[in-house]
Amino acid sequence: MTGRGTVTGPVATAVPHVLDNPAWASLSGAHSAFAQHPDGLGPGASRAALYDRDISPFAALADPADPRSWADLAALVGAGGVASLAGVPTPPAGWETVGVIEGVQLVDTSLRAEPAPEAVRLGPSDVPEVLALIELTKPGPFLPRTVELGTYLGIRDRGRLIAMAGERLRPPGWTEISAVCTHPGHRGRGLATRLVRAVAAGIRERGEVPFLHTSAANTGAIRLYESIGFTLRRRPFFTAVRAPGNKPAKLP
Repeated sequence: MTGRGTVTGPVATAVPHVLDNPAWASLSGAHSAFAQHPDGLGPGASRAALYDRDISPFAALADPADPRSWADLAALVGAGGVASLAGVPTPPAGWETVGVIEGVQLVDTSLRAEPAPEAVRLGPSDVPEVLALIELTKPGPFLPRTVELGTYLGIRDRGRLIAMAGERLRPPGWTEISAVCTHPGHRGRGLATRLVRAVAAGIRERGEVPFLHTSAANTGAIRLYESIGFTLRRRPFFTAVRAPGNKPAKLP
């Protein structure tokens, strides 16, 4: 103590939560095999990363407040390249915002997780049906190899895929439930809830905690998730940004 009422010593700094930047935590950890991450993960490595283009459209920055992260992302996507980021409402000077969606992040606090006996595991052979259901219901981006990110479960009716849900981001200790959707002709039967509970059961078996994202405008889904045991944690922005410069013209 120096002077009256003054305490000296180290200043406490807030430690960022892993869910504040889950894409980076996934790309630099459990999903590193799916990452475009130049020079590995050492101290001198790139401070930006992308999922393989046929896995996910998302990119990530080690620290959105660090100019080096943005410089590395620009090098990764190239002049005029577009990247989709979570949790970055405003890019730095020189970058152009080309799309913004306000989202919500919810975490499991009291979900009853349990298997769904009627659910089947979805894999590469199911991708055409999965993509057709995604196109019809539009729960969010889904690409031909997204099923490789984790366990995806579906429910079929007379052989036809009518509902699905699965795992996407995997920051340490957590797994995101994603691609939750039901064919319009089969809604109101609780299929999505059963699949969310079943996917969550698998996540819990690994000792991890389920979480999920959805659009802030999707109030019906938010009410459903909160009613079954999810709690709102934060409201991130999902932002598409264009790197400085112009893309070079394609060669003839």
